[in-house]
Amino acid sequence: MTPGMLFAILARLRALRQRERWERARLLAYQSQALARTRTHACAHSPFYRRFHRGLERAPLAALPVLTKAALMEQFDEVVTDRAVRLADLETYLDGRPVEPLFRGRYRVCATSGSSGHRGIFLFDQGEWAAVIASFARAREWAGLRIDLTHQVKTAVVASITPWHMSSMVAATGRSWWMPELRLPASAPLETIVARLNMWQPELLVAYASMGHILADEQQAGRLHISPRRIMLSSEVLTDAARRAITGVWGHVLFNQYGATETGAIAAECTAHHGLHVFEDHVLVEVVDAAHRPVPLGTYGAKLLVTTLFSRTVPLIRYELSDSVRMSAALCPAGRPFGLISGIQGRAEDILALPGVHGDTVRVHPLVFHNVMDRVSASGWQIVQMPDGLRVLVTGLPEDQDTMELGRAFEQALAEQLVASLPVRIERVSTIPKASSGKAPLIKALHPEPLAEKAAP
Repeated sequence: MTPGMLFAILARLRALRQRERWERARLLAYQSQALARTRTHACAHSPFYRRFHRGLERAPLAALPVLTKAALMEQFDEVVTDRAVRLADLETYLDGRPVEPLFRGRYRVCATSGSSGHRGIFLFDQGEWAAVIASFARAREWAGLRIDLTHQVKTAVVASITPWHMSSMVAATGRSWWMPELRLPASAPLETIVARLNMWQPELLVAYASMGHILADEQQAGRLHISPRRIMLSSEVLTDAARRAITGVWGHVLFNQYGATETGAIAAECTAHHGLHVFEDHVLVEVVDAAHRPVPLGTYGAKLLVTTLFSRTVPLIRYELSDSVRMSAALCPAGRPFGLISGIQGRAEDILALPGVHGDTVRVHPLVFHNVMDRVSASGWQIVQMPDGLRVLVTGLPEDQDTMELGRAFEQALAEQLVASLPVRIERVSTIPKASSGKAPLIKALHPEPLAEKAAP
Protein backbone atom coordinates (compact mmCIF):
# COMPACT_ATOMS: atom_id res chain seq x y z
CA MET A 1 0.00 0.00 0.00
CA THR A 2 1.41 3.37 -0.97
CA PRO A 3 1.51 6.21 1.58
CA GLY A 4 -0.90 8.20 -0.59
CA MET A 5 -3.47 5.40 -0.61
CA LEU A 6 -3.06 4.83 3.13
CA PHE A 7 -3.70 8.50 3.89
CA ALA A 8 -6.72 8.54 1.54
CA ILE A 9 -8.22 5.48 3.25
CA LEU A 10 -7.66 6.87 6.73
CA ALA A 11 -9.25 10.18 5.73
CA ARG A 12 -12.30 8.36 4.38
CA LEU A 13 -12.49 6.23 7.50
CA ARG A 14 -12.40 9.29 9.76
CA ALA A 15 -15.32 10.78 7.84
CA LEU A 16 -17.27 7.52 8.14
CA ARG A 17 -16.68 7.45 11.90
CA GLN A 18 -17.98 10.99 12.28
CA ARG A 19 -21.18 10.22 10.38
CA GLU A 20 -21.87 7.23 12.64
CA ARG A 21 -22.53 9.72 15.45
CA TRP A 22 -25.01 11.83 13.48
CA GLU A 23 -28.71 12.05 14.14
CA ARG A 24 -30.93 10.45 11.52
CA ALA A 25 -32.09 13.83 10.18
CA ARG A 26 -28.54 14.95 9.52
CA LEU A 27 -27.76 11.69 7.74
CA LEU A 28 -30.79 12.12 5.46
CA ALA A 29 -29.69 15.68 4.62
CA TYR A 30 -26.22 14.40 3.74
CA GLN A 31 -27.73 11.69 1.53
CA SER A 32 -29.79 14.25 -0.36
CA GLN A 33 -26.77 16.45 -1.04
CA ALA A 34 -24.51 13.53 -2.00
CA LEU A 35 -27.19 12.12 -4.33
CA ALA A 36 -27.60 15.49 -6.04
CA ARG A 37 -23.85 15.68 -6.66
CA THR A 38 -23.83 12.12 -8.02
CA ARG A 39 -26.68 12.79 -10.44
CA THR A 40 -25.21 16.08 -11.62
CA HIS A 41 -21.83 14.49 -12.30
CA ALA A 42 -23.38 11.54 -14.14
CA CYS A 43 -25.46 13.71 -16.48
CA ALA A 44 -22.54 16.08 -17.11
CA HIS A 45 -19.97 13.44 -18.00
CA SER A 46 -21.85 10.32 -19.16
CA PRO A 47 -23.66 10.42 -22.53
CA PHE A 48 -25.70 7.42 -21.39
CA TYR A 49 -27.07 9.14 -18.29
CA ARG A 50 -27.84 12.30 -20.24
CA ARG A 51 -30.20 10.21 -22.36
CA PHE A 52 -31.35 7.87 -19.60
CA HIS A 53 -32.40 10.68 -17.26
CA ARG A 54 -33.50 13.25 -19.86
CA GLY A 55 -36.49 15.15 -18.57
CA LEU A 56 -36.06 13.63 -15.10
CA GLU A 57 -33.33 15.92 -13.79
CA ARG A 58 -35.57 17.20 -10.97
CA ALA A 59 -37.47 13.95 -10.41
CA PRO A 60 -37.08 12.06 -7.12
CA LEU A 61 -34.80 9.03 -7.05
CA ALA A 62 -37.73 6.59 -7.03
CA ALA A 63 -38.98 8.02 -10.33
CA LEU A 64 -35.75 7.31 -12.22
CA PRO A 65 -35.43 4.25 -14.48
CA VAL A 66 -33.67 1.11 -13.24
CA LEU A 67 -30.23 0.21 -14.60
CA THR A 68 -29.57 -3.49 -15.09
CA LYS A 69 -26.15 -5.10 -15.41
CA ALA A 70 -27.03 -6.17 -18.95
CA ALA A 71 -27.87 -2.60 -19.97
CA LEU A 72 -24.75 -1.27 -18.27
CA MET A 73 -22.45 -3.65 -20.12
CA GLU A 74 -24.21 -3.22 -23.46
CA GLN A 75 -23.67 0.55 -23.28
CA PHE A 76 -20.55 0.62 -21.15
CA ASP A 77 -18.59 2.99 -23.40
CA GLU A 78 -21.36 5.56 -23.03
CA VAL A 79 -21.83 5.02 -19.28
CA VAL A 80 -18.21 5.49 -18.22
CA THR A 81 -17.33 9.12 -17.55
CA ASP A 82 -13.72 8.83 -18.72
CA ARG A 83 -14.32 9.16 -22.43
CA ALA A 84 -10.98 7.49 -23.26
CA VAL A 85 -11.98 4.18 -21.62
CA ARG A 86 -13.40 1.44 -23.85
CA LEU A 87 -14.89 -1.89 -22.82
CA ALA A 88 -12.89 -3.79 -25.44
CA ASP A 89 -9.63 -2.54 -23.92
CA LEU A 90 -10.78 -3.53 -20.43
CA GLU A 91 -11.70 -7.04 -21.57
CA THR A 92 -8.29 -7.42 -23.21
CA TYR A 93 -6.67 -6.23 -19.99
CA LEU A 94 -8.59 -8.74 -17.85
CA ASP A 95 -8.25 -11.66 -20.25
CA GLY A 96 -4.49 -11.11 -20.30
CA ARG A 97 -4.34 -11.79 -16.53
CA PRO A 98 -2.96 -8.34 -15.78
CA VAL A 99 0.37 -7.99 -14.04
CA GLU A 100 0.03 -4.21 -13.74
CA PRO A 101 -2.17 -3.33 -10.74
CA LEU A 102 -3.70 -0.29 -12.43
CA PHE A 103 -5.41 -0.05 -15.80
CA ARG A 104 -3.72 2.76 -17.70
CA GLY A 105 -1.85 3.61 -14.54
CA ARG A 106 -5.01 4.99 -12.91
CA TYR A 107 -7.85 2.53 -12.37
CA ARG A 108 -8.35 -0.62 -10.38
CA VAL A 109 -10.56 -3.00 -12.33
CA CYS A 110 -12.90 -5.52 -10.70
CA ALA A 111 -15.18 -7.97 -12.45
CA THR A 112 -18.10 -10.09 -11.36
CA SER A 113 -18.10 -13.82 -12.08
CA GLY A 114 -21.03 -13.67 -14.48
CA SER A 115 -23.00 -16.28 -12.50
CA SER A 116 -26.23 -14.36 -13.15
CA GLY A 117 -25.63 -14.43 -16.92
CA HIS A 118 -23.61 -11.24 -17.43
CA ARG A 119 -20.06 -10.41 -16.40
CA GLY A 120 -19.85 -6.91 -14.98
CA ILE A 121 -16.69 -4.79 -15.14
CA PHE A 122 -16.19 -1.85 -12.80
CA LEU A 123 -13.45 0.80 -12.54
CA PHE A 124 -12.30 2.70 -9.47
CA ASP A 125 -9.85 5.60 -9.37
CA GLN A 126 -7.78 6.25 -6.24
CA GLY A 127 -10.48 8.21 -4.42
CA GLU A 128 -13.20 5.69 -5.25
CA TRP A 129 -11.00 2.77 -4.27
CA ALA A 130 -10.17 4.46 -0.96
CA ALA A 131 -13.93 4.66 -0.34
CA VAL A 132 -14.30 0.92 -1.07
CA ILE A 133 -11.43 -0.04 1.25
CA ALA A 134 -12.74 2.26 3.98
CA SER A 135 -16.16 0.57 3.75
CA PHE A 136 -14.60 -2.82 4.47
CA ALA A 137 -12.45 -1.30 7.22
CA ARG A 138 -15.62 0.08 8.82
CA ALA A 139 -17.10 -3.44 8.87
CA ARG A 140 -13.99 -4.68 10.70
CA GLU A 141 -14.16 -1.82 13.19
CA TRP A 142 -17.81 -2.58 13.93
CA ALA A 143 -16.69 -6.12 14.70
CA GLY A 144 -14.35 -4.71 17.33
CA LEU A 145 -11.12 -4.60 15.31
CA ARG A 146 -10.36 -0.88 15.11
CA ILE A 147 -7.67 0.04 12.61
CA ASP A 148 -4.45 0.53 14.57
CA LEU A 149 -1.20 1.04 12.69
CA THR A 150 0.80 0.10 15.79
CA HIS A 151 -0.72 -3.38 16.22
CA GLN A 152 -0.64 -6.28 13.80
CA VAL A 153 -3.75 -8.36 13.16
CA LYS A 154 -2.87 -11.71 11.62
CA THR A 155 -5.60 -12.35 9.07
CA ALA A 156 -6.58 -15.42 7.06
CA VAL A 157 -8.93 -15.12 4.08
CA VAL A 158 -10.50 -18.22 2.54
CA ALA A 159 -12.18 -17.02 -0.64
CA SER A 160 -11.45 -16.47 -4.31
CA ILE A 161 -7.89 -15.70 -5.39
CA THR A 162 -8.86 -14.65 -8.93
CA PRO A 163 -6.94 -11.37 -9.39
CA TRP A 164 -9.89 -9.28 -10.60
CA HIS A 165 -12.35 -10.38 -7.92
CA MET A 166 -13.18 -7.65 -5.43
CA SER A 167 -11.92 -9.66 -2.45
CA SER A 168 -8.53 -10.25 -4.11
CA MET A 169 -8.16 -6.59 -5.02
CA VAL A 170 -9.03 -5.47 -1.49
CA ALA A 171 -6.53 -7.96 -0.04
CA ALA A 172 -3.78 -6.78 -2.38
CA THR A 173 -4.37 -3.17 -1.34
CA GLY A 174 -4.53 -3.86 2.38
CA ARG A 175 -1.51 -6.16 2.57
CA SER A 176 1.07 -4.50 4.81
CA TRP A 177 3.26 -5.12 7.87
CA TRP A 178 0.41 -4.16 10.21
CA MET A 179 -2.06 -6.52 8.55
CA PRO A 180 -0.14 -9.69 7.62
CA GLU A 181 -2.46 -11.93 5.65
CA LEU A 182 -2.66 -15.55 4.58
CA ARG A 183 -4.90 -15.92 1.55
CA LEU A 184 -6.22 -19.37 0.64
CA PRO A 185 -8.45 -20.36 -2.29
CA ALA A 186 -11.78 -21.70 -1.04
CA SER A 187 -11.57 -24.23 -3.87
CA ALA A 188 -8.40 -25.81 -2.41
CA PRO A 189 -8.59 -29.26 -0.76
CA LEU A 190 -9.97 -28.97 2.76
CA GLU A 191 -6.98 -30.75 4.24
CA THR A 192 -4.68 -28.10 2.76
CA ILE A 193 -6.80 -25.24 4.09
CA VAL A 194 -6.89 -26.77 7.58
CA ALA A 195 -3.14 -27.40 7.66
CA ARG A 196 -2.31 -23.85 6.52
CA LEU A 197 -4.68 -22.30 9.05
CA ASN A 198 -3.19 -24.40 11.85
CA MET A 199 0.25 -23.09 10.95
CA TRP A 200 -0.86 -19.46 10.58
CA GLN A 201 -3.10 -19.16 13.68
CA PRO A 202 -5.11 -16.14 12.51
CA GLU A 203 -6.61 -13.55 14.84
CA LEU A 204 -9.14 -12.64 12.15
CA LEU A 205 -10.73 -15.25 9.87
CA VAL A 206 -12.56 -14.00 6.76
CA ALA A 207 -14.39 -16.57 4.63
CA TYR A 208 -17.41 -17.46 2.59
CA ALA A 209 -20.35 -18.39 4.83
CA SER A 210 -20.34 -22.03 3.70
CA MET A 211 -16.61 -22.29 4.38
CA GLY A 212 -17.10 -20.88 7.87
CA HIS A 213 -19.52 -23.72 8.61
CA ILE A 214 -17.11 -26.32 7.21
CA LEU A 215 -14.22 -24.98 9.29
CA ALA A 216 -16.36 -25.02 12.43
CA ASP A 217 -17.01 -28.72 11.80
CA GLU A 218 -13.26 -29.29 11.35
CA GLN A 219 -12.59 -27.53 14.66
CA GLN A 220 -15.28 -29.60 16.37
CA ALA A 221 -13.75 -32.78 14.95
CA GLY A 222 -10.34 -31.88 16.34
CA ARG A 223 -8.55 -31.42 13.03
CA LEU A 224 -8.52 -27.61 13.07
CA HIS A 225 -6.93 -25.85 16.05
CA ILE A 226 -7.33 -22.07 15.78
CA SER A 227 -8.70 -19.42 18.14
CA PRO A 228 -9.71 -16.38 16.05
CA ARG A 229 -10.73 -13.23 17.91
CA ARG A 230 -13.17 -12.42 15.13
CA ILE A 231 -14.75 -14.31 12.22
CA MET A 232 -16.23 -12.31 9.34
CA LEU A 233 -18.36 -14.08 6.74
CA SER A 234 -19.75 -12.81 3.45
CA SER A 235 -20.61 -13.59 -0.20
CA GLU A 236 -23.18 -16.29 0.62
CA VAL A 237 -26.30 -16.66 2.73
CA LEU A 238 -25.39 -17.23 6.38
CA THR A 239 -27.78 -19.91 7.56
CA ASP A 240 -28.96 -20.27 11.15
CA ALA A 241 -27.31 -23.69 11.24
CA ALA A 242 -23.96 -22.22 10.19
CA ARG A 243 -24.20 -19.49 12.82
CA ARG A 244 -24.99 -22.06 15.51
CA ALA A 245 -22.09 -24.29 14.46
CA ILE A 246 -19.58 -21.42 14.43
CA THR A 247 -20.65 -19.90 17.75
CA GLY A 248 -20.76 -23.40 19.23
CA VAL A 249 -17.02 -23.90 18.77
CA TRP A 250 -15.61 -20.34 18.87
CA GLY A 251 -18.15 -18.38 20.89
CA HIS A 252 -19.77 -15.10 19.86
CA VAL A 253 -17.01 -13.89 17.56
CA LEU A 254 -19.02 -14.14 14.32
CA PHE A 255 -19.94 -11.06 12.27
CA ASN A 256 -21.87 -11.17 9.02
CA GLN A 257 -21.30 -8.60 6.28
CA TYR A 258 -22.93 -7.92 2.94
CA GLY A 259 -21.31 -6.34 -0.10
CA ALA A 260 -20.98 -6.43 -3.86
CA THR A 261 -18.30 -5.93 -6.47
CA GLU A 262 -20.13 -2.86 -7.70
CA THR A 263 -20.37 -1.13 -4.32
CA GLY A 264 -17.87 -2.45 -1.83
CA ALA A 265 -19.39 -3.14 1.59
CA ILE A 266 -23.14 -2.44 1.79
CA ALA A 267 -23.99 -3.52 5.34
CA ALA A 268 -22.43 -5.18 8.36
CA GLU A 269 -23.20 -6.38 11.85
CA CYS A 270 -21.98 -4.43 14.86
CA THR A 271 -21.31 -5.86 18.32
CA ALA A 272 -25.01 -5.56 19.19
CA HIS A 273 -25.79 -8.33 16.63
CA HIS A 274 -29.18 -6.76 15.93
CA GLY A 275 -29.03 -7.03 12.15
CA LEU A 276 -26.77 -5.58 9.47
CA HIS A 277 -26.41 -1.78 9.40
CA VAL A 278 -26.72 -0.39 5.87
CA PHE A 279 -23.85 1.99 5.03
CA GLU A 280 -26.32 4.70 4.03
CA ASP A 281 -23.62 7.35 3.79
CA HIS A 282 -21.86 5.18 1.18
CA VAL A 283 -24.70 3.64 -0.80
CA LEU A 284 -28.47 4.13 -0.99
CA VAL A 285 -30.61 0.98 -1.11
CA GLU A 286 -34.19 0.37 -2.23
CA VAL A 287 -35.84 -2.98 -1.51
CA VAL A 288 -38.33 -3.62 -4.31
CA ASP A 289 -40.54 -6.33 -5.79
CA ALA A 290 -40.14 -7.87 -9.25
CA ALA A 291 -41.80 -4.79 -10.82
CA HIS A 292 -39.41 -2.45 -8.97
CA ARG A 293 -42.08 -1.23 -6.55
CA PRO A 294 -41.03 -0.64 -2.91
CA VAL A 295 -41.98 -3.33 -0.42
CA PRO A 296 -42.95 -2.69 3.22
CA LEU A 297 -40.45 -2.95 6.06
CA GLY A 298 -40.25 -6.50 7.31
CA THR A 299 -40.96 -7.95 3.85
CA TYR A 300 -38.45 -9.64 1.57
CA GLY A 301 -37.98 -7.92 -1.77
CA ALA A 302 -37.31 -9.59 -5.09
CA LYS A 303 -34.41 -7.26 -5.89
CA LEU A 304 -32.26 -4.54 -4.39
CA LEU A 305 -31.61 -1.23 -6.15
CA VAL A 306 -28.39 0.51 -5.17
CA THR A 307 -27.13 4.03 -5.80
CA THR A 308 -23.47 4.56 -4.97
CA LEU A 309 -22.71 7.98 -3.52
CA PHE A 310 -18.97 7.75 -4.16
CA SER A 311 -18.76 6.39 -7.75
CA ARG A 312 -17.84 8.87 -10.44
CA THR A 313 -16.02 6.80 -13.09
CA VAL A 314 -18.90 4.30 -13.51
CA PRO A 315 -21.89 6.01 -11.87
CA LEU A 316 -24.49 3.59 -10.50
CA ILE A 317 -27.93 5.12 -10.02
CA ARG A 318 -30.76 2.70 -9.21
CA TYR A 319 -28.59 -0.22 -10.28
CA GLU A 320 -30.27 -3.60 -9.94
CA LEU A 321 -28.81 -6.34 -7.74
CA SER A 322 -30.71 -9.63 -7.83
CA ASP A 323 -30.55 -10.03 -4.05
CA SER A 324 -33.55 -10.66 -1.81
CA VAL A 325 -33.22 -8.76 1.46
CA ARG A 326 -35.55 -7.62 4.22
CA MET A 327 -35.29 -4.29 6.01
CA SER A 328 -36.22 -3.98 9.66
CA ALA A 329 -38.36 -1.32 11.31
CA ALA A 330 -36.28 -1.70 14.48
CA LEU A 331 -33.38 0.49 15.54
CA CYS A 332 -30.02 -0.78 16.71
CA PRO A 333 -29.45 -0.40 20.47
CA ALA A 334 -25.91 0.80 19.69
CA GLY A 335 -27.46 4.09 18.52
CA ARG A 336 -26.12 4.27 14.97
CA PRO A 337 -28.44 6.18 12.58
CA PHE A 338 -28.41 3.60 9.80
CA GLY A 339 -31.24 1.34 8.70
CA LEU A 340 -31.00 -2.37 9.46
CA ILE A 341 -31.21 -5.42 7.24
CA SER A 342 -32.91 -8.17 9.24
CA GLY A 343 -32.59 -10.95 6.66
CA ILE A 344 -30.85 -11.92 3.42
CA GLN A 345 -32.28 -14.82 1.42
CA GLY A 346 -29.86 -14.71 -1.46
CA ARG A 347 -30.16 -13.85 -5.12
CA ALA A 348 -33.19 -13.84 -7.34
CA GLU A 349 -31.43 -16.64 -9.24
CA ASP A 350 -31.70 -18.72 -6.04
CA ILE A 351 -35.49 -18.72 -6.27
CA LEU A 352 -36.65 -21.93 -7.94
CA ALA A 353 -39.49 -21.85 -10.45
CA LEU A 354 -41.45 -25.09 -9.92
CA PRO A 355 -44.71 -26.42 -11.42
CA GLY A 356 -47.78 -25.53 -9.35
CA VAL A 357 -50.80 -27.64 -8.50
CA HIS A 358 -53.01 -25.39 -10.64
CA GLY A 359 -50.85 -25.70 -13.74
CA ASP A 360 -49.05 -22.46 -12.99
CA THR A 361 -45.45 -21.78 -11.98
CA VAL A 362 -44.64 -21.28 -8.30
CA ARG A 363 -41.55 -19.31 -7.24
CA VAL A 364 -40.09 -20.97 -4.15
CA HIS A 365 -37.78 -18.84 -1.99
CA PRO A 366 -34.68 -20.32 -0.34
CA LEU A 367 -36.27 -19.68 3.05
CA VAL A 368 -38.58 -22.67 2.44
CA PHE A 369 -35.55 -24.96 2.24
CA HIS A 370 -33.81 -23.23 5.15
CA ASN A 371 -36.82 -23.95 7.35
CA VAL A 372 -36.57 -27.67 6.61
CA MET A 373 -32.81 -28.01 6.97
CA ASP A 374 -32.65 -25.96 10.17
CA ARG A 375 -34.56 -28.77 11.91
CA VAL A 376 -31.85 -31.37 11.28
CA SER A 377 -28.22 -31.66 12.27
CA ALA A 378 -26.14 -31.33 9.11
CA SER A 379 -22.90 -29.55 8.27
CA GLY A 380 -23.92 -28.47 4.78
CA TRP A 381 -26.56 -28.80 2.09
CA GLN A 382 -27.37 -27.85 -1.47
CA ILE A 383 -30.60 -27.99 -3.48
CA VAL A 384 -30.09 -28.94 -7.12
CA GLN A 385 -33.06 -28.56 -9.45
CA MET A 386 -33.27 -31.30 -12.07
CA PRO A 387 -35.65 -31.73 -15.04
CA ASP A 388 -37.76 -34.23 -13.09
CA GLY A 389 -37.33 -33.23 -9.45
CA LEU A 390 -34.92 -32.02 -6.79
CA ARG A 391 -31.66 -33.44 -5.49
CA VAL A 392 -30.81 -32.50 -1.92
CA LEU A 393 -27.10 -32.97 -1.23
CA VAL A 394 -26.31 -33.15 2.49
CA THR A 395 -23.02 -33.42 4.40
CA GLY A 396 -22.60 -34.43 8.03
CA LEU A 397 -26.07 -35.93 8.31
CA PRO A 398 -26.26 -38.26 11.36
CA GLU A 399 -26.43 -41.95 10.48
CA ASP A 400 -29.69 -42.34 12.39
CA GLN A 401 -31.34 -39.57 10.38
CA ASP A 402 -33.96 -41.14 8.10
CA THR A 403 -33.41 -39.64 4.65
CA MET A 404 -36.86 -40.78 3.56
CA GLU A 405 -38.35 -38.79 6.42
CA LEU A 406 -36.28 -35.76 5.43
CA GLY A 407 -37.50 -36.15 1.86
CA ARG A 408 -41.10 -36.17 3.08
CA ALA A 409 -40.42 -32.97 5.04
CA PHE A 410 -39.29 -31.29 1.83
CA GLU A 411 -42.34 -32.60 -0.04
CA GLN A 412 -44.64 -31.28 2.70
CA ALA A 413 -42.95 -27.85 2.65
CA LEU A 414 -43.32 -27.67 -1.14
CA ALA A 415 -46.97 -28.79 -0.95
CA GLU A 416 -47.65 -25.91 1.44
CA GLN A 417 -46.29 -23.61 -1.27
CA LEU A 418 -48.82 -25.18 -3.73
CA VAL A 419 -46.06 -26.88 -5.70
CA ALA A 420 -47.18 -29.94 -7.69
CA SER A 421 -45.90 -33.29 -6.49
CA LEU A 422 -42.33 -33.98 -7.64
CA PRO A 423 -39.63 -36.39 -6.46
CA VAL A 424 -37.12 -35.18 -3.87
CA ARG A 425 -33.97 -37.29 -3.57
CA ILE A 426 -31.80 -36.94 -0.47
CA GLU A 427 -28.13 -37.81 -1.07
CA ARG A 428 -25.44 -38.08 1.58
CA VAL A 429 -22.21 -36.65 0.18
CA SER A 430 -18.76 -36.02 1.64
CA THR A 431 -18.50 -32.47 0.28
CA ILE A 432 -20.82 -29.93 -1.33
CA PRO A 433 -19.77 -29.16 -4.93
CA LYS A 434 -18.22 -25.71 -5.33
CA ALA A 435 -18.17 -23.22 -8.16
CA SER A 436 -14.83 -22.21 -9.69
CA SER A 437 -14.64 -19.30 -7.23
CA GLY A 438 -14.81 -21.73 -4.32
CA LYS A 439 -18.34 -20.76 -3.29
CA ALA A 440 -20.80 -23.53 -2.47
CA PRO A 441 -24.21 -22.14 -3.51
CA LEU A 442 -27.19 -23.35 -1.50
CA ILE A 443 -29.53 -23.36 -4.50
CA LYS A 444 -28.72 -24.42 -8.06
CA ALA A 445 -31.36 -23.89 -10.72
CA LEU A 446 -32.31 -26.35 -13.44
CA HIS A 447 -29.52 -28.81 -14.25
CA PRO A 448 -29.24 -30.40 -17.69
CA GLU A 449 -28.74 -33.94 -16.39
CA PRO A 450 -31.71 -36.10 -15.26
CA LEU A 451 -32.07 -37.41 -11.73
CA ALA A 452 -30.10 -40.54 -10.96
CA GLU A 453 -32.33 -43.59 -10.82
CA LYS A 454 -30.81 -44.97 -7.61
CA ALA A 455 -32.80 -44.59 -4.43
CA ALA A 456 -31.55 -42.36 -1.66
CA PRO A 457 -29.69 -44.25 1.09
